[in-house]
Amino acid sequence: MSLPVVEEVGPATDGRRSLEEGRILLFPSASLALPPEDVAFLLSQRQSGARYHKNIAYRPAQGRISGVAGGEGADTERLRSVLAEYSRRAVEFAAGVLPDYARAWKVDYASFRPLEEEGRELPLRARNDLVHVDAFPTRPSGGDRILRVFTNVNPVAPRVWKSAGTFDDLAGRFAVSSGLLARARRPRLADLARRLGRAVGLPVAVRSPYDRFMLSFHHFLKENRAFQEESEKATLSFPPGSTWMVFTDMVSHAVLSGRFALEQTFIVAREGLALPHRAPIAILERIAGAPMA
Repeated sequence: MSLPVVEEVGPATDGRRSLEEGRILLFPSASLALPPEDVAFLLSQRQSGARYHKNIAYRPAQGRISGVAGGEGADTERLRSVLAEYSRRAVEFAAGVLPDYARAWKVDYASFRPLEEEGRELPLRARNDLVHVDAFPTRPSGGDRILRVFTNVNPVAPRVWKSAGTFDDLAGRFAVSSGLLARARRPRLADLARRLGRAVGLPVAVRSPYDRFMLSFHHFLKENRAFQEESEKATLSFPPGSTWMVFTDMVSHAVLSGRFALEQTFIVAREGLALPHRAPIAILERIAGAPMA
């Protein structure tokens, strides 16, 4: 098993190859710093008590915010402004580090995670402390990659992760034996209905066999007690003020502890990759011997 490592970025770092090979790129605290007054404001925020709000989310395309306690008001507007500024800076920063990706990515949601992850109560499939690879139930990627940029704005404590390996290892162990790959490749009436709905203009998500597999694999890993308890794991610590980048559809991860983290997600098109054969969809297609898009 290849456990991921954190690679401190230097002048000779080939960011694309490192990320696509399953490494995590770590940047020093000054790389993506917000103004001190914005950080102080973030540290004062509370999250909505509703169970379905895992994070405070910001949608750059719509300028919308959700998951914050108190509804609309001056603080909510200020929070929207701060998250919009973080999103803008994160996009600019990531484009400077990874210009080839920037020509082929879609800027997705940003988020703020104000709650302590250690001991947090969430439904099993929503728990952050269980190792998983990412898949978005409402935003299927069709085989494009999920790249995430995180910043720990906690002034005193690290954000601590654990990982049980990369997607190629996990898919080799479980894709066939779990039955998930075979089920994902079977055509379903629900998928046909979604395609017909999309064809007539309805705002429905159309999932490819790849998207069906990745979502079910996310659930399978979290629900697999033996995997969670017995798999070899690496512990990864991200210091206060640091920023890191990772393909979260490639690197399995869970959050052991930490609060006050910012994040920006990008969907990177396959044509922008340096190593397209290392993408999860390419790995699954080799295992299946058939297209998954």
